[in-house]
Amino acid sequence: MTQKTPLILTLTAAICLLLPASMFAEQDINAALINLLVKKGILTADDVASLKREVSQQATMSAPASTSAPIAAAPTQNSENARDASKVVVDRRDGASPLSFSIGSADFTPFGFVDMMGVYRSTDVGSGISTNFSGIPYSNTNAGRLSETRFSAQNSRLGLRVDSTVNDAKVLGYVETDFLGNAANTLNVTSNAATLRMRLYFADIKRDNWEFLAGQAWSLMTPDRTGIAVVPGDLFYTMDTDIAYQAGLVWARQPQVRLVYHAGGGLTAGLSLENPDQYIGGANGAAAVTLPSGFNTAEIDNGTATTSPNRAPDVVAKVAYDTKVGGLPWHAEVAGVYRSFEINTYTGGLSPQSHNDFASGTGGSFNFDLGVAKDLSLVGTAYVSDGGGRYIFGQSPDFVVNPLNSSGAYTISTLKSQSYIAGLEWKAAEKTMLYGYASTVEIGRQYDALTGGGFVGYGYSGSPSSQNKTINELTLGTTQTLWKDKNHGALQLLGQLSYLERIPWFVAPGAPSKADATMLFLDLRYIFP
Repeated sequence: MTQKTPLILTLTAAICLLLPASMFAEQDINAALINLLVKKGILTADDVASLKREVSQQATMSAPASTSAPIAAAPTQNSENARDASKVVVDRRDGASPLSFSIGSADFTPFGFVDMMGVYRSTDVGSGISTNFSGIPYSNTNAGRLSETRFSAQNSRLGLRVDSTVNDAKVLGYVETDFLGNAANTLNVTSNAATLRMRLYFADIKRDNWEFLAGQAWSLMTPDRTGIAVVPGDLFYTMDTDIAYQAGLVWARQPQVRLVYHAGGGLTAGLSLENPDQYIGGANGAAAVTLPSGFNTAEIDNGTATTSPNRAPDVVAKVAYDTKVGGLPWHAEVAGVYRSFEINTYTGGLSPQSHNDFASGTGGSFNFDLGVAKDLSLVGTAYVSDGGGRYIFGQSPDFVVNPLNSSGAYTISTLKSQSYIAGLEWKAAEKTMLYGYASTVEIGRQYDALTGGGFVGYGYSGSPSSQNKTINELTLGTTQTLWKDKNHGALQLLGQLSYLERIPWFVAPGAPSKADATMLFLDLRYIFP
């Protein structure tokens, strides 16, 4: 061996040791580099053998310091492809964030962004920067004759993910917050002291083909862009700037336990038990159903209750398939939800009577995200339900309560609802994303006539104009990345223009046949590196 060989051996070993420990699973080194050195006559066969032994020993010694591993490959926070560009993908899986640090075998990565959002609506929806699709005011009201303009930083986001490996299982801890919590009525007077709230908070464990999640996460009913998603970057909740996303989107963020099986070949299946809620409309969601006089409203959620009783958790199942067609990614999935409802009628007195009535709610969806050309994706969702309106962002009640029957008991009838979204997402230039969506929500009718006159339920003749039949939205939007740097983050300008309308089941003579609004969102966003 020449006098230069020890130095080259040392440098080569150092380079190899800087590579990920997983590259030494078979005690390999960079073959191309070694072959070059051999061809130049700098290394001999004995030198190569000696180097392999040394590197193998060093890799074994250094392995414990690199036990933490990301859960799966996915777009990083600043990526701009057509599948995640305008929504900020607040997950970091490549370990490149300069904010990351390690404690023991766990890697900690803070993430988030700072938002400065401006919102204009042609009518006074009165729901802040998040649009109440069901509450667009009519033109024969004061609110329907007023426009609204708002500035807000409430959508700014803070989060932390923790990645580690425990007994060959990849473990992810994830917390995500924003400032859209329950604010005081005096929020906009002086201090604008927005309230921090929990968006996501869960732990996820993956070992071999199995994955288990527990905590507050996006519902399994939420459409995915790839596989069965755990972190937001793999979900489809549109590229909209509106905090309520698109009318007709099926989603929830709620406590759950979830089991997923990665079967291979692009096939993934999941099952989750999720937090239930007996929802009959109200507050900033759907209009509340008309209830029979005397019914105990504590048994249901009318948009103001947080402690209504529930019989059992919602059961959600999903099967997803991912492949490539013509070199372009295709994702398709089917999902279903099963729900249980229960109410009680109790009559006191000398001979008390009690009757429980049960009903089941169901819903099914088909969703897809298809690459149809380079940097162009076609997206679509379809959801049909009978008793699953809560999952359409609460735009439909789940059920109605019927008047007392011949046995003196209240009963339940589920309410049908469905929603659809179709759209295109196009990476028009290196730093420019364009998108457009058309969506609709359709709500059924279910009601009973009262013996003394009048009706209870939803969608009857003479029902409140808040009881919607249809909600439609057309949206165009863009995301422009002004600059980005892996060490300093990114600055984006987001814009969304939407036209929204709602049509009620009943229109009184001389009243407007629909309510509509034009909305403009502009958002300047700084994304943490």
